Amino acid sequence: MRWRLSRHAQKEIQRRAIPVHLLQSVLERPQHIVPARSGRKAYQSQLRFDGDRLFLVRAIVNDTVDPPMVVTVYRTSKIARYWRTS
Repeated sequence: MRWRLSRHAQKEIQRRAIPVHLLQSVLERPQHIVPARSGRKAYQSQLRFDGDRLFLVRAIVNDTVDPPMVVTVYRTSKIARYWRTS
């Protein structure tokens, strides 16, 4: 699937030092897709950064447009806050 990155998402990728190939992996094969605000969806996966540190990478996507727009991207160590087991 093709994706567009908003200007904000492009800035956040650089600011947060998220490799584009990892973002692409999350978008193509997310471990979870969960509802987000304003009808958007959060594509998320747990990935290792900086050697062995585990982070949750979240891409907030507006998939009501074609191609889908990645609105923002971030990584967080607060996995339990966003990870849903059911």
